[in-house]
Amino acid sequence: MSNRPTNINEYKQWLHAEHKVNLTRARGQYDTAVLKIREDVQLSDSWKALNDSLGTMNQKYRMKTGYDLLVSQSPLELFRKSFDSFLVKTFRKNILKNDNWPKPPSHGWLLPENWLTRINDIIRSLLVVKYLDGVSFAAEEIERLFRSKQQQCSFELEARIEGYYAAHLYTWFTVSILGEEWDVQNLDVSLEIQITTQVQEVIRRLLHEYYEERRVATQSGDSLAWQWDYKSTEFAANYLGHVLHYVEGMIMEIRDKQEIEEP
Repeated sequence: MSNRPTNINEYKQWLHAEHKVNLTRARGQYDTAVLKIREDVQLSDSWKALNDSLGTMNQKYRMKTGYDLLVSQSPLELFRKSFDSFLVKTFRKNILKNDNWPKPPSHGWLLPENWLTRINDIIRSLLVVKYLDGVSFAAEEIERLFRSKQQQCSFELEARIEGYYAAHLYTWFTVSILGEEWDVQNLDVSLEIQITTQVQEVIRRLLHEYYEERRVATQSGDSLAWQWDYKSTEFAANYLGHVLHYVEGMIMEIRDKQEIEEP
């Protein structure tokens, strides 16, 4: 067994040496497959129903709270995860977060023959809401819609140490793609819908590069925690997300008090 890779270039070498992965071929297969997956999801009845429901969802929230839910009622976009970003995610799962090394992770190696069905955000979308309580409201509404279409669906509210807050909703589609031997394969693939507030989305865009660098960084032996290094990028980036999440909570509290006090 080779040494444990410490960066993406070493990981690429490890994939080739240990698993005979031809990354040039894998990239082409991935790009072709993801284009087809995106097209199939876009044409699905469930995706069309979701976009058709945005106005009703906004109205339902407004009737409940007196405020609009959505920043925009334009149709949601479907985004493809680039192969480079996808490969980094397999690096994290195969290597960085693999507590069984040098053995495979608990669910086995992520390799070209299985990784399209094992990575849950190769196709994803983003729904931006105005208020903090709108995140779980929208997630529950979308989950209800997909379940009415007999689709498995679930969501989780994420709160990460680096100040990232959002709901991640997942549903699954059966799609047909061409395999390595030009045979048709039916795969169950995941669609991820991120639901976040307008404020958190601004922060996510500003700090996206930092988040990506942090997620592929190996653990260092430095005992000085970033929480004490107020000049570091980590300090500013992490706490900015937390502080703004707190501010959004205070906005909700003030809004709720106003509703109670109204005659």
